[in-house]
Amino acid sequence: MLKRISIQQLRLGMYIHEFCGSWMEHPFLRGAFLLDDPKDLQAIHDSGLKEMWIDTLKGQDVEGGVTTDVVAAEVDAALAHVDSPGKPEPRAGIAQEAARAVKICSQSKQAVASMFHEARMGKALDVGDALPIVEEISTSVMRNPGALISLARLKNKDEYTYMHSVAVCALMVALARTMGFNDQQTRQAGLAGLLHDVGKMMIPAAILDKPGKLTEAEFDTMKSHPVEGHRMLLGGKGIGEVALDVCLHHHEKMDGSGYPNGLAGGEISLYAKMGAVCDVYDAITSNRPYKNGWEPAESIRKMAEWSKGHFDPRIFEAFVRSIGIYPIGSLVRLESDHLGVVVEQTAQSLLKPIVMVFFSIKSNARIQPELLDLSKPACKDKILSHEDPAEWDIHDTQALWSGMTVAPW
Repeated sequence: MLKRISIQQLRLGMYIHEFCGSWMEHPFLRGAFLLDDPKDLQAIHDSGLKEMWIDTLKGQDVEGGVTTDVVAAEVDAALAHVDSPGKPEPRAGIAQEAARAVKICSQSKQAVASMFHEARMGKALDVGDALPIVEEISTSVMRNPGALISLARLKNKDEYTYMHSVAVCALMVALARTMGFNDQQTRQAGLAGLLHDVGKMMIPAAILDKPGKLTEAEFDTMKSHPVEGHRMLLGGKGIGEVALDVCLHHHEKMDGSGYPNGLAGGEISLYAKMGAVCDVYDAITSNRPYKNGWEPAESIRKMAEWSKGHFDPRIFEAFVRSIGIYPIGSLVRLESDHLGVVVEQTAQSLLKPIVMVFFSIKSNARIQPELLDLSKPACKDKILSHEDPAEWDIHDTQALWSGMTVAPW
C-alpha cells in the first residue's frame, strides 16, 4: 500500500516510492528504492523535502501517514473547487491555431537560442530583442491558448532550455489574462517568463545536459542559475523590475524552503509566484535528458498535492482555470468505456471539455474519431480518469488534438 509520510516519519528499512515534489528539486539518482543507507537518510533530511510516498508492501510501515485514497479525495476536492473556466473569450479553432503555433514555436526557439547564446558570450541582453518574441507568443495565446502551450510541451531534449522559455512565456501570458491583467502587465509577465532561465547559460553544459540525475554538488551548481540570471539581466538594456524579480525568485516557495533567498508567503511577489507555477508545470510535463515528463492532467494533480507548501493557492487555482483540469492533449477515460483526447476547454466547466473519442475499451480497438462536447446538456458521458498513453500503447495523441504531426523543434 502506498502511504504519504512526513520526513520526520522516515526510517531505514522503508521503501521510498516517490518524493513529493518535482524530480528536479532533489539530487537523488533513484526515484524509488529501499532506504537502507544512513547516508541516504541524512541526505533526504538535508534536502529540504517535506514529504514522500512509501510502499508498505516493499518495506517498513509506520503509524499515521496518508493513503492514496485520502490524497486522491483531497486533490479531487481541490480541483473541483476551481471548476470554473473564467470569462470566455472568442477563440480560433484549435487545429487552425496549431498550424500557426508550430511556426511561432520554431521561430521563437531560434530567437531565444540566439539571444541566450549572445548573453553567454557577454553581450548585454536587450529588451528590444525579446519583446517581438513575447508579442508573437502573446498573440497566439490570445487566439487560442491551448495550441501553443500544448505544442511547446513537446520539446527536443537537447533544446529544452530554449523551448522551456517559450512555454513559460506562453503560460505566464495565459495566467495573466485569467487573472485580469491589462495588456502592459500581461506583456511584462510574458517577458519575465521568456527570460526567467537565462542564468542557465552560465551553468556548465555537462551539468545542464547531463543524461542522469545530478549529484549534490552539481545540484548546488544548478541552483545558482537564478542569481546568475539576475546578474545578467541587471547588465541588460531596458529589462524591467518584473523580469528581474521573476528571474531571481521563481524557485522560492510559500513555506520558505525554496531558493536562493528562502523567501516565504508575502515576501514573494505576485509575479514570482506566477513564475513558480508556470515553471514547474512546464518542467514536469516535458521530457528531460534523464526522465520523461508526466502527462498534463497527472501534472495538475501532482501540483495540487504540493500546492499548500509550494504555490500560492489563489495563483494555482487561476493557473488551473487558464489551462484546465484536463489540459489539451490529455488522454482521458470516459464513463462509456471509451478513450479520448482533450482538444478544447469549454465555457461551462473545466470538468467537461471537448474530447476526440477514438478508442473502444470494450473492443480494445480504434474507432472512427468523433468530437464529443461533454458540456452539452444532451451529452450523458463524463470523464472517469486521466490515462497514460504509454500504458495503452498510444503514440499519436498530438495528431488527434491538433490534426497534425509536428517534428521536434
